[in-house]
Amino acid sequence: MYQRILVATDGTSLSDKAVNSAIDLAALCGAELVALQVVHRYPQAYFDGGIALESADVQRVEKSWADAAQVVVDAVQQAALAKGVKAQALVVRGEVVSDALLAAAKQQHCDLIVMASHGRRGLQRLLLGSETQHVLTHSHIPVLVLR
Repeated sequence: MYQRILVATDGTSLSDKAVNSAIDLAALCGAELVALQVVHRYPQAYFDGGIALESADVQRVEKSWADAAQVVVDAVQQAALAKGVKAQALVVRGEVVSDALLAAAKQQHCDLIVMASHGRRGLQRLLLGSETQHVLTHSHIPVLVLR
């Protein structure tokens, strides 16, 4: 059925549900798993939430974020391996999470994306946006969304 499943995680309990489901599905299908976390770049503009920092400080902050993300995807990889699922841990940097996720799925030749959704509605969704909605509307492969 599926050969390569990409699961997006950010280390939260909500994304853990997606991770566990993706591992179980990969085991059932005999598929490989790609555990992915997208790390934002440090915001450069004040209106994006950035504080003016020296280049070395920005690099240090981004490295810290990437290191923390690596710990999360490594844990997913180990959990998958413990269930007999071949797995890869991947951390990518990107401005827009959904775009980076879709690019990684294409680059890794995945045939399914598994991710969680907070299920925000109304004004909260409008103000915060929806990475999941963007993935759903722009993906060329199936997407399994868990809540």
